[in-house]
Amino acid sequence: MGPLKGIKIIEFAGIGPCPMTAMLLADLGATVLRIDRSEPPSLGIERPLRFNLLLRNRKAIALDLKNAAARDLALRLIEGADALLEGFRPGVMERLGLGPDVCLTRNPRLVYGRMTGWGQTGPLAQVAGHDLNYIGLTGVLHAMGREGQPPTPPLNLVGDFGGGALYLALGVLAAIIEAARSGLGQVVDAAIVDGTASLATALFGLHAAGLWNDKRGHNMLDSGAYFYDVYECADGKWVSVAPLERKFHDKLLELMGLDRESLGRQADRDGWPLARSILADAFRKKTQAQWCELLGTTDVCVAPAAIAGPGRRTPSYAGAEGLDRRRRRHAAGACPALLAYGPRKADAARGRQRQHDGSGAGRMVIARRTDTMAQPAGGSLSCRAYAVRLWRRPRPLPAAAAARRATTARNGRWAPQSSGRSWRCRQP
Repeated sequence: MGPLKGIKIIEFAGIGPCPMTAMLLADLGATVLRIDRSEPPSLGIERPLRFNLLLRNRKAIALDLKNAAARDLALRLIEGADALLEGFRPGVMERLGLGPDVCLTRNPRLVYGRMTGWGQTGPLAQVAGHDLNYIGLTGVLHAMGREGQPPTPPLNLVGDFGGGALYLALGVLAAIIEAARSGLGQVVDAAIVDGTASLATALFGLHAAGLWNDKRGHNMLDSGAYFYDVYECADGKWVSVAPLERKFHDKLLELMGLDRESLGRQADRDGWPLARSILADAFRKKTQAQWCELLGTTDVCVAPAAIAGPGRRTPSYAGAEGLDRRRRRHAAGACPALLAYGPRKADAARGRQRQHDGSGAGRMVIARRTDTMAQPAGGSLSCRAYAVRLWRRPRPLPAAAAARRATTARNGRWAPQSSGRSWRCRQP
């Protein structure tokens, strides 16, 4: 279920941005088939498959794409897909015989999504790199950190997932919409350096206006301002403090029992060091939990710097719906939330009832996944036949069956699926 129900996507296994893009699209209802290597490579951070949460909500088959039979199977699957995702170095898919020219010839409506770090062309196109290298080139890494300290790596959230995965997902969805109008697909060329630079658009604007300088820890949003920073509490934990607006700033000082005049004017940069020391001393007088109880539900822009992990929620986040805690895992659920109203709300309720009663209406299974998916010579015959059978367009219903189904729908006893380009598949 989801707004992308009926959209078929082929994902070629990789690390970082592409799995994240595939997860986002699958979370929103797209049917994603992941083509893994016949022998898992030593890429990324090694961990048990069940803890690689980016692989959720989709099935996978293992193919040796250097084998002609496996390559033919991949092309047959691509013929019925709406989009393809790949994150190899430039030229790899072309050498495998699966480049854009070949795939778009077989399926003119295909959206061919490509993800690279440096871009498809240019002097660095074939050079190895990771998230930290890409955001370093854009200037974004240099801006992160405290005064007198080296640039601070922001995990791989800014490059791989922000500038990479999200921009690839946006481009693919835009191209799918355009293909529905024109009947023609296109190549989506997403590069992490481009996406990261795009994320920093507002920062570049501040710099051009003279409101941002190149010294780390001297600007309003990089720990330079005392009212946009983190402070240690009595128990060694931390709280984030960000009352940029004056009304929130003054309310914070009031609830903390601090004299606003002693901190000086909020806009006076010369007074920021003294104000920081006053706030730091004040926050050390209570624990994180005590500050959250006092400030957490008021308009002062204060929240705990919580530790990620199962069982580590703060009381103020206990009711949040964004976390998926099944199987003792700490992970975000599908987002953004798309809420149904009016007629759609009734349809969604019927859909949830079908899932609850076990009828399985609307379910689609692509291929059974196992923890060890390696298959010889492009996968077993049964695996290949099974994947193609489930990916095939449905045969039209006989006239009598179609009439009965339409009559039942008019009587309100059955909500038909959208005809569109949605395909029906047998259950295994």
